[in-house]
Amino acid sequence: MPSLLDPIRIGAIEAPNRIFMAPLTRGRADRAHVPTPIMAEYYAQRASAGLIISEATGISQEGLGWPFAPGIWSDAQAEAWEPVVKAVHDRGGRIVCQLWHMGRLVHPDFLGGERPVSSSASTAPDQAHTYAGKKPYAEARALETDEIPRLLADYERATRNALAAGFDGVQIHAANGYLIDEFLRDGPNRRTDAYGGPIENRIRLLREVTERVAKVAGADRTGVRLSPNGEIQGVNDSEPHALFGAAAAALDEIGIAFLEMREPGPNGTFGKADVPPVAPVIRERFRNPLILNSDYDGRSGQATLDSGVCDAIAFGRTFIANPDLPARIAADAPLQKDDAKTWYSQGPEGYVDYPTLAQKAA
Repeated sequence: MPSLLDPIRIGAIEAPNRIFMAPLTRGRADRAHVPTPIMAEYYAQRASAGLIISEATGISQEGLGWPFAPGIWSDAQAEAWEPVVKAVHDRGGRIVCQLWHMGRLVHPDFLGGERPVSSSASTAPDQAHTYAGKKPYAEARALETDEIPRLLADYERATRNALAAGFDGVQIHAANGYLIDEFLRDGPNRRTDAYGGPIENRIRLLREVTERVAKVAGADRTGVRLSPNGEIQGVNDSEPHALFGAAAAALDEIGIAFLEMREPGPNGTFGKADVPPVAPVIRERFRNPLILNSDYDGRSGQATLDSGVCDAIAFGRTFIANPDLPARIAADAPLQKDDAKTWYSQGPEGYVDYPTLAQKAA
């Protein structure tokens, strides 16, 4: 069986190990959602990952409702990503851009007071992060069928900008209760048109977005993220094994390079599964590399790899506090703990100041 330290080919990308960096929102861009110089230092510190999946990056203002999160829809944003990507490449790393539309989780404050869009008219639970603090979510409106071409064009533009910035590929964020996930699952999706109702209709948007992105980037530089086995941000499905099995088969048909899944266990620290694992079903339907994510350390990640259910592990919060995570796993060294208070702050604290093993030894 492969080790986490063994190389793996992900489409057109040669990854030197199977310790991937999961997408992590960190809130260090500016108010115009333009990446800042400190982000280059942060990602370069973690360039030893087999593959870095960038923090979720907005494809349009309509789709981005997180303070200080970066975008990729404007020339200024794409140009500001260039030194970030170059810093990773200069350290020998590989990085793909995660493309994000937040759907109903965009507060009207980010939209000039307009309502956000979703699969159907609905309101997310809890509260939104805004520049004025936390506020209740507003009711979203259903995205009209004749707006789908505009949405696909937004994904195409974002993909072209990501490639122009030098990214090695892109990942479509179709998880965690955001727009595509709101179309996939029958909890929020109450549509009666070609994008609602039976499973083959509800996976239509995922298929169309993926086909459009893959046409631009190449299927061998396109990935997708799913989160199939539990409610998240008020989004769930009554038949997740059937739904996500069908989604995996559609993605396999398109031939994308990889599929990454956030699948917590029943005792997950950030979301809990409410059905048995869906990964084995997806493993049967998707032939290219499958990456699992949620609550792994080196030993549990290797054990999951040994089971044959996946080909690599994406580590999230573990990479926040351990920029040299592959070296620590190789040495079976203790892992540092991250500070949640600094996840979304705007300064260097808790962002670029976690020491490596070499720095601690020195």
